[in-house]
Amino acid sequence: MKCPFCGYSESKVVDSRPAEEGATIRRRRECLKCQKRFTTYEIMERLPLIVVKKDGSRQTFDKQKLINGMLRACEKRPVPLADIQTVANEIEQELQNSLEREITTTDVGEMVMNGLKPLDEVAYVRFASVYRQFRDINTFMDELNKLLNENGN
Repeated sequence: MKCPFCGYSESKVVDSRPAEEGATIRRRRECLKCQKRFTTYEIMERLPLIVVKKDGSRQTFDKQKLINGMLRACEKRPVPLADIQTVANEIEQELQNSLEREITTTDVGEMVMNGLKPLDEVAYVRFASVYRQFRDINTFMDELNKLLNENGN
């Protein structure tokens, strides 16, 4: 690490500690030439995820959009925000762990529905109705019947 004061390229780490809830590491360093101290931050490199929309356009993955969509589906439902954020974090982690750098909105939508189903069935159906673009009451009833059959009712 290059010293910001004298430009010397060798330093020693004096102190290390986690920062930003463990997402980064803060290091205090001391230049071996001028003995001045400076701080550096080490963060994990994340490769960008690209979402391919139905019209073929591409945009970077935005976890906040994911959370906003789930919040709309869970509106006026007894679903804690922490649970929604947990589902969003799990989806983001699964996407980061996959070897694919591009994912379709269809795949993301399926992951959201799989995450919402155990949280709240009404929120799941709300999200599915928008995501799957239910055209009439029959497609809506088909989805409800699938849900009922899965629950053994």
